[in-house]
Amino acid sequence: MLSKKHIPRFVILFGALVVFGGSAHATDIGGTISNSLTITEDSQLVDDVTCTVTGASCIIIGAPDITLELNGFTITGQADPQTTCSAGPTTFVVGMAEDAIDLNGQTNVAIHGPGLVQQFRGPGIFSLNGDSLTVTGVTVANNCMSGILVGGGTGHNIARNTALRNGSRVFACGGI
Repeated sequence: MLSKKHIPRFVILFGALVVFGGSAHATDIGGTISNSLTITEDSQLVDDVTCTVTGASCIIIGAPDITLELNGFTITGQADPQTTCSAGPTTFVVGMAEDAIDLNGQTNVAIHGPGLVQQFRGPGIFSLNGDSLTVTGVTVANNCMSGILVGGGTGHNIARNTALRNGSRVFACGGI
């Protein structure tokens, strides 16, 4: 049983948990990612990301109803920063493309900028057969395929994004 002198401390601690417990993000992302990172809860970038994953996605959205906040940071892949994709990838295999953010088959996923997704050998942001995808305020640049590639699904909100120099000689699919 709590004594009267411990009750105020308990109330303060409980109140702090209620106020601050719901505002924390499940995953804070920054630095180098060398193996695909699967997120299953709302997450945010807290620093620039350098992705060294080969033959797979950098960040995979692994559940529905996820929001990823870019918070003004940059996600950079392994495409050559000078020539970008002059040779380009020669094939595209779903699940083996070096994209920055993969949302395949997920529903009600949001990616909010500002933020820059650049220099990926595949698409910058890739969704296949998902529904209700939202991508707003993101700049996608110098990716070897589309900056944002959405195939299938319904109810998408792709707005207020900027696409620069995406695509290659082989995959001239371009921006969004």
